[in-house]
Amino acid sequence: MSESALLRMLREAIGVSPKPSKRHIIHFKNKSAYGRFLAAFEKANELFPVKSLIQPIKIIHAISCTLKPGSTPLRHPSIRLVEEDIPIRVHAPHAKYMQQSAALRQTGPAIPWGVRQIKSPEAWKETRGSRIRIGVVDTGIDYTHPDLRGRISRGINLLHRSLLPVDDNGHGTHISGTIAASNQDSGLVGVAPHAVIHPVKAFDQNGTAYVSDIVLGIDWCVRNRMHIINMSFGMKNRSRSLHDAVRNAHKMGIVVVASSGNEGKLSSIDYPARFSQVISVGATAANKKIAPFSNRGRAIDLYAPGDKIKSTWLQHKYMELSGTSMATSHVSGVIALMLAVKPGLSPTEIKSILQKTSNPVSGLKSRAGAKGGEIDAARVLRHLGP
Repeated sequence: MSESALLRMLREAIGVSPKPSKRHIIHFKNKSAYGRFLAAFEKANELFPVKSLIQPIKIIHAISCTLKPGSTPLRHPSIRLVEEDIPIRVHAPHAKYMQQSAALRQTGPAIPWGVRQIKSPEAWKETRGSRIRIGVVDTGIDYTHPDLRGRISRGINLLHRSLLPVDDNGHGTHISGTIAASNQDSGLVGVAPHAVIHPVKAFDQNGTAYVSDIVLGIDWCVRNRMHIINMSFGMKNRSRSLHDAVRNAHKMGIVVVASSGNEGKLSSIDYPARFSQVISVGATAANKKIAPFSNRGRAIDLYAPGDKIKSTWLQHKYMELSGTSMATSHVSGVIALMLAVKPGLSPTEIKSILQKTSNPVSGLKSRAGAKGGEIDAARVLRHLGP
């Protein structure tokens, strides 16, 4: 069956329907099958009615599109599987731990408690994360915030390709501030204040995206050679598309860090944190105990401060948020410090070193089966040596 036949099948399946259509991701069997489809797709006449509705996703040899309800299942020798494109959300704070506007009330730089607790200032004697590129797949970033000036490089807006990835939610700006804020005069300082943030806007104003948006974000990070991908979001259902993208990033030597979720569960965490190629992060409070809202247990690789974390916000403001999202940004910052000192470290080596040098946390019934405690930037750098 030819690729032209597949295009005709897609035209029928994507066509206009009075009922709401669902987004799907269509995987091809291998690279050559995908290449043949793309060649036919590129040659298809511009008048081909659904061409603009098909989005190629090269990193997983797939396309995304909406399929009308009741359409004939797509069966073609080139197709491996068809998966629903699931909505996914940034990890919002638990209802008991909602955000609070925060003022700095000081002159000179402010080092948030979490940055101090993981001993980043001690690590700064050796490194501040210079030239390490971090793709923050989130809601974008506030380009005008004084604490992020000089820390932002080229990113992408996957929702509106012609626009900058400007944050219209706040979550991405908060995450970026904890990683790399560097206002030494009168603002906040993050974990790795010389690292470079590449904002990848995959989430809308409400903090919602689709798996295909995330996969395209990971694809952008791989093609633009990020060192780290920060993913402070999650969902309950496993997605093969997302797993394929994460596996590809890991294979390319990119460290993927993800938040575990805020339901206080003892034995289950969200995807993508649940994938073995990801560093999964739970949250601690200032007393070095696991925060009540944090998912915990054997599935967690590491813990980091995530309770009442003050960071950058929209319109030059600051906000205090609690969640495993905030913990994840601390871990990404420490990895930036590591890679600035030892650029050849693999994702597997980084996870192992972080666990080996972590400090015990209370809040688990037993450390048995627990892989790692709370990260410690100073111990990490001592372990790496001169």
